[in-house]
Amino acid sequence: MRRRSLMGFMMAAAMAATLTPATVRAEETLRIGVVPHTSARVVLEMYQPLREQLEAELGHKVEIQTAPDFSSFARRALDREYDIAITTGHQARLLQQDAGYLPLVTYEAEFRAVMVVAELSPIRRPENLTGKTIIGLGPTSLVTQWGQHWIAEHGIADIQTRYVSAADSVAQLLLTDEAAIGLMSNANFHRLAPDVQARLRLFARSEPMLGRVYMLNGALADHRAKILAALHAFAASPAGKSYFNGTSLIGYRLVTPQELAAMDPFALEVRNMLATEKP
Repeated sequence: MRRRSLMGFMMAAAMAATLTPATVRAEETLRIGVVPHTSARVVLEMYQPLREQLEAELGHKVEIQTAPDFSSFARRALDREYDIAITTGHQARLLQQDAGYLPLVTYEAEFRAVMVVAELSPIRRPENLTGKTIIGLGPTSLVTQWGQHWIAEHGIADIQTRYVSAADSVAQLLLTDEAAIGLMSNANFHRLAPDVQARLRLFARSEPMLGRVYMLNGALADHRAKILAALHAFAASPAGKSYFNGTSLIGYRLVTPQELAAMDPFALEVRNMLATEKP
């Protein structure tokens, strides 16, 4: 079924010169999968302007999808369920290597993972974390993997790890003393409500890493230039400028091969975890 959908998209694109936009839209749906970096509701709201712009630019219905967790998203993307997958750098590298996806763009804004504690928390040094509970966004999320590396590098033992689905859930668990430290992206930290941010403080942060990347299903390789042009048209539109200003993501830029290659250790960990986890 999926292969027919992709082939249908390509055939419809080839026929676009002779078909009206309404006819082409009726033919196929372009499926964009967004990694669940926050709640499904927020994901759908965030990417609504992009969906509308791409529908207008490409003449196809566009659908935004997500998944319950990072591992489920990776499995679906590896099964090529998405025409475009928007995911963090390590999963982008995995999709490139294992499923033939092609990089389109990433965001201009710097991406970092951060460790966050409650403002009044007694945790001030790495050794204070011994025996504590840490909250992540799933074992295959980039921020969680970075956090686990940081813990290992600092020789911290007896850490309990829990997982939730969104950064605002991480914050709430910290503020109710159900966990000592939380992991999220710097962007998601700054997207928290101001009153929540004021009750938290940054404990540690990563070096800059490759953040969310737009990856194109290899079956649509011939349409890469057209889709790139549509993305840049969105960035230049009033809706796109409002989106980038509101999210502080600045704009799009191309992804370098070196950035993707730097994600190899994290991509390998995801590959190994998916091989041992139950779907």
